[in-house]
Amino acid sequence: MLTISYATPEDAPYVLSMGHWPPSPLGEHEVEMKIRDERCYILRENGQIIGILRWNMMFEFVPFLTLMWFDKPHRGKGYGKQAITHWEDEMRRLGYKMIMVSTQVDEDGQHFYRKMGYKDMGSIVMDIAPYEQPLEMFLGKAL
Repeated sequence: MLTISYATPEDAPYVLSMGHWPPSPLGEHEVEMKIRDERCYILRENGQIIGILRWNMMFEFVPFLTLMWFDKPHRGKGYGKQAITHWEDEMRRLGYKMIMVSTQVDEDGQHFYRKMGYKDMGSIVMDIAPYEQPLEMFLGKAL
């Protein structure tokens, strides 16, 4: 069974370990802010941490999912749908009318998000060292 809770200071080492851009991992100060501002969820199965969901604000008024990650043994169990639905419900409760996510075009996430009702909204090219990557596509959803 999946449980979802806000990250706490005790979860900080796990949150720090999940910097998904190797040239620019999250620093301790950023992790402290994410925990303080409740912009990071810890995902657990039977009490064990199995993943994370983090978000920021885009354009200062649109919640933007920056990372949803499950450790490999826990993928394909429907937890992603549960986690994103939890986040959407929370954003709706907070009064937001739209949310956004992004994924690289070479990742399967785009298919998941489309199934969850997100629509394509554009893309950017990241071709400046050390941040080069495949095309990053943005998807959005009305709440």
